[in-house]
Amino acid sequence: MKYDPVKKVFGDIVAKSLFLRKVFYRILDLMFLRSWHIRKAVREIYHKEDSIRIFDAGMGFGQYTFFMANRFPNSNILAVDVKDDQVQDCKYFFSECGLKNVAFEIADLTTINIENMYDFVLCVDVMEHIVDDELVFRNFSKALKKGGKLLINTPSNFGGSDAHSDDDESFIEEHARLGYSKEDITEKIERAGMKVTDFKYTYGKFGTISWRFGIKYPILIAGVSKFLILLLPLYYLFTLWFVLILMWLDVITENKKGTGIVVVGEKS
Repeated sequence: MKYDPVKKVFGDIVAKSLFLRKVFYRILDLMFLRSWHIRKAVREIYHKEDSIRIFDAGMGFGQYTFFMANRFPNSNILAVDVKDDQVQDCKYFFSECGLKNVAFEIADLTTINIENMYDFVLCVDVMEHIVDDELVFRNFSKALKKGGKLLINTPSNFGGSDAHSDDDESFIEEHARLGYSKEDITEKIERAGMKVTDFKYTYGKFGTISWRFGIKYPILIAGVSKFLILLLPLYYLFTLWFVLILMWLDVITENKKGTGIVVVGEKS
């Protein structure tokens, strides 16, 4: 079983329950190493009291939108996704939560036409799905104010999603590319009119092991039979402490390479 179908099953279960949705977000933040890195990077760029305009480019389930809406109550956020069901789902949840500093729209990042409007663009696990990535980088640059920041999270060319060559099938599916090299993504962002101010490899030696034991193997187990799903709490009882320690080590380590990357760009 692949990652995306499993993710959708859980998303559908929690869609109409505020309590379960918030628990779901907490679990995503705890179990997905990318969330540790992204939230850390956001905290390093902006302070809680900052009043900023944010563009969440491809918000998916909305967990990072939720994080930013609560962390930056003085902010104004536009979150977009190409999938109508996810947009409607997030509209319902955020409205029920009373979060009024967020709006949601259906949008294709290759066709957006926004100019000098946002202080911050967040784009998590999206660029690897887009063929014309340079067009999207130019659209991000155009949407940013001068001095505005872009934060990208995406797989690297060192085997993101356990795909190491064009013949390998990505665990995540639907990728336009396996991942970016440091040189490739830096050149594309800078050609779009921004300067890369920070680059970090994630999912290094510690993070890769944590992902396999914390996410990949449990999903593969769940895909075998519904009975084995019932055994997952027992599995995590023995592995969760080990997984969390490895994730923490990945966050505090300056990885020389890794299967993921976090890149920060700034509009000149």
